[in-house]
Amino acid sequence: MDKNHLFSSYDKLPKTWDEMYNDNAEFRAQYEEFIKYLEKTSPEKLTKKEDLSKQLFMSQGVTFTVYNDNEGIEKIFPFDIVPRIITAKEWDKIESGIKQRLKALNLFIKDIYNEQFILKDGIIPAELIYSCPNFLHEMKGVKVPHDVYVQISGVDLIRNNDGEFYVLEDNLRTPSGVSYMLENREISKRLFPGLLPKNNVRSVSSYPNMLHKKLKELSNISDPNIVLLTPGIYNSAYYEHTTLARLMGIELVEGSDLVVKNHFVYMKTTNGLRQVDVIYRRVDDDFLDPLEFNAESVLGVAGIMAVFRKGNVNIVNAPGTGIADDKAIYTYVPDMIKYYLDEEPLLKNIETYQLGRPDELDYVIKNIKDMVIKKTDGSGGYGMLMVP
Repeated sequence: MDKNHLFSSYDKLPKTWDEMYNDNAEFRAQYEEFIKYLEKTSPEKLTKKEDLSKQLFMSQGVTFTVYNDNEGIEKIFPFDIVPRIITAKEWDKIESGIKQRLKALNLFIKDIYNEQFILKDGIIPAELIYSCPNFLHEMKGVKVPHDVYVQISGVDLIRNNDGEFYVLEDNLRTPSGVSYMLENREISKRLFPGLLPKNNVRSVSSYPNMLHKKLKELSNISDPNIVLLTPGIYNSAYYEHTTLARLMGIELVEGSDLVVKNHFVYMKTTNGLRQVDVIYRRVDDDFLDPLEFNAESVLGVAGIMAVFRKGNVNIVNAPGTGIADDKAIYTYVPDMIKYYLDEEPLLKNIETYQLGRPDELDYVIKNIKDMVIKKTDGSGGYGMLMVP
């Protein structure tokens, strides 16, 4: 088959980075093996593979929930059968940039809930912190193990038309999505057997074991009892909660399965109460402890914050980390990197405008057709306006 057959009607979009084609309309080197495969594959066969991927996602329950959607609740996760190939050189830069960014963000969270040097030095306006809904006064002065507030992050990246990767946002509260990445890889293996080894694609299957190892390291006990706290079956990412708990070999619990007694957290079992040492929580701050936050919450555990402050249980990620993934704070992350690390950011932010500034608001209104508007404390794609 002529390799141009599948792409005969393909139009390269102007001012857009194309993953497979370079500016000379030539295939990029990293797609060489995949192009060879496409040369032997008909469009009809590719369509069948796409249909198969949808069947596999649905039959295995790989779904997520879209609230306030009249078309239905359960959706299969979007999946493109054509892979996006990131070279080792590109990934090395991404990895270094994310490590740098998270190091600075952890230092920022520690600083904000303790000495607040970054406010005193005028790097970030104090009113931006204290007006942020994700700033928890209950976390002021609280010491966390190893001074690490964010153990798990979901940093959203986008490749701009210059070919460089930019950070779209930092998800540091209860980041979600890694299970879909693991499942995507398994589906790709089934659709294109042999292609991944030929391209020397790095494995991702070790993620659950690595996560479990890190969670164990957060306790002083040699064999800590670790649980994953889920809001329950109606949560949009419940599939992920069950998958990660199963792959790590830990208990999946809801708030009603836990109880606080004598300044410790215990899990209810058929053999009585069993102490819990580390909680990988997927419950948002507002619902974590009805004694300190939302009094009507039945998703969390009454008194758990007092146990956390005493150091008798570790909560991952720490409460209050949302202050660092607020969209208004996002604009200051490059400044944090320079302030705390004395380094230039390896990954840039997408150009962002704060509508609380009159000149920037005016610019956004005049160029509204090219903008995406987000609530500063929003997450998960909610409260977002894509124009037009």
